[in-house]
Amino acid sequence: MTDTLAAIGGPVVLISLAAGVSVFAVVLATSLLAAGRRERFNRLRAAALRDGGDAGVGHRQGPQRDELVAVIRPLVDRFNVVKDRQVRALRHKLAQAGWRSRDALTVYMFAKLALPAACIAVAALGLVVVAPKDTGLMIQIGVVLAAGLAGSYAPEAVIQRRVESRMRNIRTALPDALDLMVICAEAGLSLDAAISRVQKEMGEASPDLADELRVTALELRFLPDRRQAFENLSRRVDLRPVRALVNTLFQTEKFGTPLAQALRVLASEQRNERMLKAEEKAARLPTIMTVPLIVFILPALFVVILGSAAIDLIEVFGSM
Repeated sequence: MTDTLAAIGGPVVLISLAAGVSVFAVVLATSLLAAGRRERFNRLRAAALRDGGDAGVGHRQGPQRDELVAVIRPLVDRFNVVKDRQVRALRHKLAQAGWRSRDALTVYMFAKLALPAACIAVAALGLVVVAPKDTGLMIQIGVVLAAGLAGSYAPEAVIQRRVESRMRNIRTALPDALDLMVICAEAGLSLDAAISRVQKEMGEASPDLADELRVTALELRFLPDRRQAFENLSRRVDLRPVRALVNTLFQTEKFGTPLAQALRVLASEQRNERMLKAEEKAARLPTIMTVPLIVFILPALFVVILGSAAIDLIEVFGSM
């Protein structure tokens, strides 16, 4: 059997079989856990029906996403690959990406565990099916290892891209939100009411900023220390304009300075900064366009200008 596998694809086939077996084991364990959990859920549902309380149980356990997360959580807890300090860092990163659910870390760790094995299996199977027979062993092993590394770093890349996109959207929408806060403050609303009103108005224009303001409004309402709510906002949104806003709100809370005037100055500074960045990008545009101009536009221009002259010269020299 081993000689036959070696004749077909060598060690790569063995690696693919091992990866396939591992993926199959994960799927089988997930299915068994799902079956056990579904059986327990059915017993709870039957008991709730007897007691007349079906609504609450069905509402909690009905969504398929909750069932899937409940199935993969024991697998992640069984491996326990991260420590408490790493868990806090990962939760902070997920919060920056906008995923604050308690199940977000479970889904992330399951992806970190399952994606490398799945990518290795797919890459090895692709080498066996698609790659030429004379492909070197080192190249095959390198492709399989590269696929495993790509699967391992894919969740981190997705989160980092999500964080960067979210921070960029918040930075763009922040001056408009500050203008709305100025209007609310001048209308006589308190800081809590102004933040709640602004997050409602910014829901369509910038859902990311509205989400952060919503969390801040809830923390201002329930946390015993209002300063902690502002510090949490600065920690979740690690941007200099947001830190400036938090410092301004600290000063208005501590020294009693007029909120509308402070926010108006801050909004003006943010708009000026955004205008300066736009002008900086516009100033870099000629330098950026130099390479496309040389590579794509000038050759076509030379062909159009010199093409007719070259044809005439060829005809003249051909008739001589």
